[in-house]
Amino acid sequence: MTYCVAMRLKEGLIFVSDSRTNAGMDHIATFRKLHRFGVPGERMIVIQSSGNLATSQAVVTKLFHSIQADIGTHLNNVSTIFDAAGLVGQYLTSIMKSSASVLAGTDELEFSSSILLGGQIKGQPTELYSIYPQGNFIAATSDTPYFQIGESKYGKPILDRALSYDSPLDKALRCALISFDSTIRSNLSVGTPLDLVVYKNDSFDFPEGRRLTENDPYFSMIRQQWSDSMRSALAALPPPPDDYWR
Repeated sequence: MTYCVAMRLKEGLIFVSDSRTNAGMDHIATFRKLHRFGVPGERMIVIQSSGNLATSQAVVTKLFHSIQADIGTHLNNVSTIFDAAGLVGQYLTSIMKSSASVLAGTDELEFSSSILLGGQIKGQPTELYSIYPQGNFIAATSDTPYFQIGESKYGKPILDRALSYDSPLDKALRCALISFDSTIRSNLSVGTPLDLVVYKNDSFDFPEGRRLTENDPYFSMIRQQWSDSMRSALAALPPPPDDYWR
């Protein structure tokens, strides 16, 4: 299992992914699920993935190879981020079908993967898409400024309560990290290190991003403060009326 969050906000884009994969409790490993593409000064694209690791790695590898070969359409020459999402969707369905055909009678869904893709091309606004295993996709909007893939249910409440399209990047990043804290506490299949990238609109830089370990000072601090704040808030709530337990 995995957990990835991507946000398209008024000020820019935020991407955060965990890096834990497991095939049973005795086989846990770390694999990067957040990948950067682009041309500094001209375009920046980030891809996050969940689901079948072999499928997602094959998609990412094919994307990198197509850029290196510089033949046909690839992420460094597509005209729009929309076109980039379409290209990734094509690669995804093609690889799933190929894997299933090797094992005759195997359902393609056994090789399924979901992908988030966001970024900006010079002269255009930022865009963010959620790409389904079937290859189709939807766009983030000001009404729905974030997407999740993987183990999403534990981290969703804080995003729904505290995040909006107008949220500043620093507040939105805090929301994302608390969302991960909630997920990590409730599901052992999601864990650190976390990979994150924050991109400001029209900067056209190529942010290195950051990898947060379990002992990262800031991440550890806000996790503890959030836990303490929740306990304090619960203690401060008025007690229920007597007839609640009669």
